[in-house]
Amino acid sequence: MSVFDTLQERGIIKQASDFNAARELLANETVTFYSGFDPTADSLTAGHFVPLMAMAHLQRAGHKPIALIGGGTAFVGDTTDRSDMRPMMSRETIEYNVACIKKQLAKFLDFESPDNGAIMVDNADWLLQLQYIPFIREYGVHFSVNKMLTADVYRRRFETGLTFFEFNYQIMQAYDYLELFRRYGCKLQIGGDDQWSNILAGVDLIRRATRESVECLTIRLLLTSGGKKMGKTQAGAVWLDPNKTSPHEFYQYWRNVDDADVIETLKLLTFVPMNEINDMSMLTGSELNKAKELLAFEVTKLVHGQSEAIAAQETARSLFGGGVGDSSIPATTIGQWELNGMNIIGLLERAKLIASRGEGRRLIQQGGLRVNDVKVDSHELLITPDHFINGKLLIQKGKKVFHKVVIE
Repeated sequence: MSVFDTLQERGIIKQASDFNAARELLANETVTFYSGFDPTADSLTAGHFVPLMAMAHLQRAGHKPIALIGGGTAFVGDTTDRSDMRPMMSRETIEYNVACIKKQLAKFLDFESPDNGAIMVDNADWLLQLQYIPFIREYGVHFSVNKMLTADVYRRRFETGLTFFEFNYQIMQAYDYLELFRRYGCKLQIGGDDQWSNILAGVDLIRRATRESVECLTIRLLLTSGGKKMGKTQAGAVWLDPNKTSPHEFYQYWRNVDDADVIETLKLLTFVPMNEINDMSMLTGSELNKAKELLAFEVTKLVHGQSEAIAAQETARSLFGGGVGDSSIPATTIGQWELNGMNIIGLLERAKLIASRGEGRRLIQQGGLRVNDVKVDSHELLITPDHFINGKLLIQKGKKVFHKVVIE
């Protein structure tokens, strides 16, 4: 099976400039390919996970990855999925974010291989050197404003306003592909499916500017079966940085995915063989917990290493599976009917963990409360049956106080 077929079988590929041409390209030569990451934060999130896995699959098949960091495009900001203009960042902030992201990419890509080792580039190296008039004169003629205005990424912004500043983003991203084609012979770009218009613009620019053919693939977004983005919690995004999302919290997020999503997520985010995943697709009910444990362990191992994955798994089994140490944790039993409208402060009172509601609010404001290893950021957090794992919910107050809530 070719790597293209592998990506298709696992549901990773969404669209392609030409499916047959892309398949033949990957089958007939060692391809240099790239994917871009804008440094809008000092960490990647779970939303970057699928493109990273696609890059890893391609490199394992012998192809050469380029990880492009958008140190230049970050000065403009991607308009995708935005209802307003992104806040402008200083060069110092962008450079700091770039350095942080480079460390995380190394967990997925091999930068040491003498044959197809990955390389990192920063588009600031060429974009910040461009002269406006020569650039627009040479490359602006290849872009149709009418065509650009039909792109979803721009059309959605018409009601709230789209600046000419942001309008340049697609041209800059297309130019990145041209620059990598000329410098490294890059013939394939991959990226999230919400980038389709921008990615396709790069293919078109290379054809117009050089009369050469290159290809692109868009990658399926990480969505639930209901169409909502995965990688969000009550506390915000699920980060790949352990200082933003702890390994235990990271593990627990994937351990708690919905039954309807676990099999597809195993296909997208792990290297578990497809025959094993297909066998797990036959599991139902509580047996699906085996698949969820495997998913949580594999993704945590990828991002944080095997030792952290083992520790997170052992902690989860101990606290929620009746393992060693579970019986030593103080517990409060409540009826499910009590959860109707109960917020976290009410639960703390019910478990007698606070002397007053004011104490509870101060505890949360100071970052001293966690539920199922997820930091609580709001005293208005509503507690629902979804918070209970195998009928149990774990509260951590400060560093040493643990309390288990069991639902009847």
